[in-house]
This record gives sequence, C-alpha cells and structure tokens, in this order.
Amino acid sequence: FYLTPPQVNSILKANEYSFKVPEFDGKNVSSVLGFDSNQLPANAPIEDRRSAATCLQTRGMLLGVFDGHAGCACAQAVSERLFYYIAVSLLPHETLLEIENAVESGRALLPILQWHKHPNDYFSKEASKLYFNSLRTYWQELIDLNSGETTDVKEALVNAFKRLDNDISLEAQVGDPNSFLNYLVLRVAFSGATACVAHVDGVDLHVANTGDSRAVLGVQEEDGSWSAVNLSYDHNAQNEHEVKRVRMEHPKSEEKNVVKQDRLLGLLMPFRAFGDVKFKWSIDLQKRVIESGPDQLNDNEYTKFIPPNYHTPPYLTAEPEVIHHKLRPQDKFLILATDGLWETMHRQDVARIVGEYLTGVHHQQPIAVGGYKVTLGQMHGLLAERRARISSVFEDQNAATHLIRHAVGNNEFGTVDHDRLSKMLSLPEELARMYRDDITIIVVQFNSHVI
Repeated sequence: FYLTPPQVNSILKANEYSFKVPEFDGKNVSSVLGFDSNQLPANAPIEDRRSAATCLQTRGMLLGVFDGHAGCACAQAVSERLFYYIAVSLLPHETLLEIENAVESGRALLPILQWHKHPNDYFSKEASKLYFNSLRTYWQELIDLNSGETTDVKEALVNAFKRLDNDISLEAQVGDPNSFLNYLVLRVAFSGATACVAHVDGVDLHVANTGDSRAVLGVQEEDGSWSAVNLSYDHNAQNEHEVKRVRMEHPKSEEKNVVKQDRLLGLLMPFRAFGDVKFKWSIDLQKRVIESGPDQLNDNEYTKFIPPNYHTPPYLTAEPEVIHHKLRPQDKFLILATDGLWETMHRQDVARIVGEYLTGVHHQQPIAVGGYKVTLGQMHGLLAERRARISSVFEDQNAATHLIRHAVGNNEFGTVDHDRLSKMLSLPEELARMYRDDITIIVVQFNSHVI
C-alpha cells in the first residue's frame, strides 16, 4: 500500500540518534565533532545492534555496529559488553587496582564508560551481575599479569574481542541455576554476531573488525570531490586471504569442505564471528550442553544439528583484524555500517552522498546534461527535480537517515524515488527480508581544525 512522505519519514526516523561532542571535554579538544546513527529493521525483531560510548578513564571514543544471525541474542550481548572489555584492556594498572579495591570494599566504582544511547537500545538488566562478574575476573587477571608497560591499542582491541568471545562460550558451558539466565547464556552462545568497532583518540583511529560489516573513511580531495577509503576487510568468501587462512587451519583432507558454496562448512556467510559455538565446540561438548540445558533449547532446530564435515573444530574465530589510521585534515568522516548497506550501495557512492550531505554542496553545482541538446521545458524539469531534492535533504537532520533513504529508495539514476521508497518500506515483515537486510549505520564526523 502507498505511504505518504510524512509516513515514510516517520518510519525512517524512528531509530535515529545524534550526539554532538561538547566543544571541550575537560581534557582535550576532541577530534570528533559528533555522530549520527540510525537503524532500519528488515527482520522482526531486528538482529542488528549499535553502540557508542566515551571512555572516561582513558581518552577516546568507541563506536560499533553488530550484525546478529540465528537471532539477536549474541549481537545484543556483544553490543552491551564489548566496550567494557576494550575499556578495561586500555586502563593503566593503577586504575585497575583502584576499581578492584572499590569492589572489594563495597565503595562506588569509577565510571568507565559514558554511553550515548537511543531509548530503543535495550540493555539486559537480568544478566548484568553475571556480565559484571566475568568482566571482573578479566581485570583481576590483567592486574596479576601487570607487565608495567602501557597497553598498545591494537593489542587491547584484539584481547578484548577474544576474551569476550571466550567468556560467552564459558558462561554457556557453566550454565546458571536461574533458568531464565541459563537459557539466555545458551541463546547468546548458539546465535552469532559480527562486529565492526572504531576507537578514536586524537588523530589515532583504530578499526577492529570481525565479520562482514564495514568501516569506510570519507576523504575530501583538493578539488572538493569525495573518495572512500576502506578501513576494514570483509571476512567472507570474497576475501581470498580469508579463504586461504581458513583452509590453512585444517587438514588437507578437509580442503574441499571447509569453504563450500561460498560459506563456512557450506553454512555460515561470515568467516569470523562472536558466539556461533556450533562452529567452535567439539561435538561431545555441544551434545553435553544441550542435553543438560533447558527444554526450550531442544525445541530449537538450529542447536540440534551438527554441521556436516565437522572434524577439526574450531572452524570460526572472533579475533578481529585491526587497522590503524592517522587522521589527516582531508579525512572528514567515518561510516560504520552492517552489510545491509553495502549490499545495496557502492562505498564511493556512500562517501559522496554523505560528503555532499554534510557540506550541502550539491545544491550549487551547475546542472550537467552531458552534451545533450536540452529544451527549456526539460531544463525546467531538471531544476524542479533539484529543488525537490534539496527540500528532501533538509528533511533529514541526520546523515545516517539520509543514507538509509538512498540505500532503500535510489532508482537507476541515483536519485531517491518516493514510490520505490514507499513500496520497500510498506513490505510486510515476512517479505521485507527477501528484499533487504537490517541496515545499521553510524556516521562519525571529524573536527578537521583540531586534526
């Protein structure tokens, strides 16, 4: 059925969130001006998650997108836990001791993160104690391991990803006397999630990626045009290095089956992910946990089957690939997005659309008609279309919303077609997923003057 422009806008804007960094945060003038984020569900409930937080005990800001599969449980857990693991990995030894002593003596804890959340971004209160205990064990180990050296950000990111994935696996194996929590930790471990996380501190930008969400840097060239620089690589069958890595980790006899029909063991699209213990645990362990787990788990088809040709687990890792980039004045913004965006748009178009949106430049460009003879009537039509386009830009106060509008509504000329947008957004739940995936986007704007 047909949606009016206001109806389209209310659907597109339902999950939008913006945050402007205060001019001076007490420690340093930030290299981040702020960020816009938004989500458009295709699955019901949506399986994507997003997070953003300022690190309070160290410098820097964390932003991430998480794409869940086989349910949203793992993406949910990672979105609320991973940043704590990263922040703890970055803390100096004295701060870790201070925090541990505060817990010991029942004093108030130093806040580690200031979250920037949309009201729809859910946090599971029931599991907070369990999550806290796992995190505490981690920082206690970091205290014991103290080498006195300052932590390298890249190392901290890798350690945090691996440790959280390990804890997700461990919690599921140990179980919980509370049946609700027991079912929760098993759902988290048996579902999966990819993660693409950026840590920005001054001119240092680190991107840690596990799976097939992406980070793309928007760069403004000297002539004012926009280009896109990849700051992550997809971990899937399209990445030859990744296919090679997976094959190398298993015996020669498994070479044909490890990657089949462009999927891991013929089943899983991403080659790295959190959770997904079906691809990590031994068959014995899987059976043992499922048999002793709650009945709901036995009703779940996904948990029961064992992947075919399953001989030498683990086949899957959550270890991220980390890319470090020193920000330059021409680096204007960073886009973090789940694969729902990249399936519909090329990164160069994404960078151009966001760049033009942020600078408001495309209103002033002379109209190019590519050497055709154009009648006055046609020229009038082109100018009218541009005027309509300008007004649609002002509809969006949020760069991520503007991008989603293009991703879902673009026609073959690269302009947003309202009819197409209306059709795509009015698809019933069970059909939407056939035409598009969940889309989650964060657009981070950099402060070129500071950089």
